[in-house]
Amino acid sequence: MLAERLPGLLPELSRQESLEVTAVHSVAGILPPGHPLVDMPPYCAPHHSATMASLVGGGNGLPRPGAVSLSHNGVLFLDEAAEFHSSVLDALRQPLESGHVVIARAAGILRMPARFLMVLAANPCPCGRHGRGEDICECRPSSIKRYRARLSGPLMDRVDLRVTVEPVARAELLQLHTGAEKTATVAERVKAARERAAARYAETPWRTNSEVPGHELRTRWHVQPGALRKAEEDLDRGLLTARGLDRVLRVAWTLADLAARDRPSANDVNWALELRTGVRRGAVLEGIGT
Repeated sequence: MLAERLPGLLPELSRQESLEVTAVHSVAGILPPGHPLVDMPPYCAPHHSATMASLVGGGNGLPRPGAVSLSHNGVLFLDEAAEFHSSVLDALRQPLESGHVVIARAAGILRMPARFLMVLAANPCPCGRHGRGEDICECRPSSIKRYRARLSGPLMDRVDLRVTVEPVARAELLQLHTGAEKTATVAERVKAARERAAARYAETPWRTNSEVPGHELRTRWHVQPGALRKAEEDLDRGLLTARGLDRVLRVAWTLADLAARDRPSANDVNWALELRTGVRRGAVLEGIGT
């Protein structure tokens, strides 16, 4: 349910983005009747039995777009991610870095756009009850290890936010009014943050924080003095990779944009580290809503 709400939080597609998405969907033959131009971010949620070709593209004869291209400029949701074949999941690493995928077949070579927001959801173990008590989980430690190993280290290194979703308590489930923000309210805040980022990168080829190469982000746009201290300590200790540092910086810039700050503070960087590692850094969520 949470993943399905994500397209509603993203801004409407620009004219260029609409044309790119429409072209991919036209090649795939899935344009809705009477709607020749796709103007909303697409959402794609393939089943965990999906093949390599259905996920990244391919097939017999002329290659066809896969889920990574059908979700271009939108959301790719992989539910039960640990049930996907490990080789299929690892095929996502290249498009996550480059923003496109190249499929070569005897009938031709096809280069397709594939810049998407990837969301993975998985249980903590095969039975789904690990962590709720020793008497509840029925899985052996070796089974849990094999299950989690399907999500490889290089793939997880490309995941910016890792959030543990706790079971819903009975009182919360039966409560009618939770006071949560509406989708439209959050969408306006996301739109404002996107506009701040676009203004910052106005003289560059990029528009969002996720598109900026790590080297450019580190050398051209600086965080507040001393803000990277804990991230640099993690890098020195081997707890954070160079790619991970770049991704922490992108998340920190996004937090600053959501809070309408000119540049990330130490709190923004520490909060980005918390979201990536799950280790408490003393960060406080401030200025960006709930």
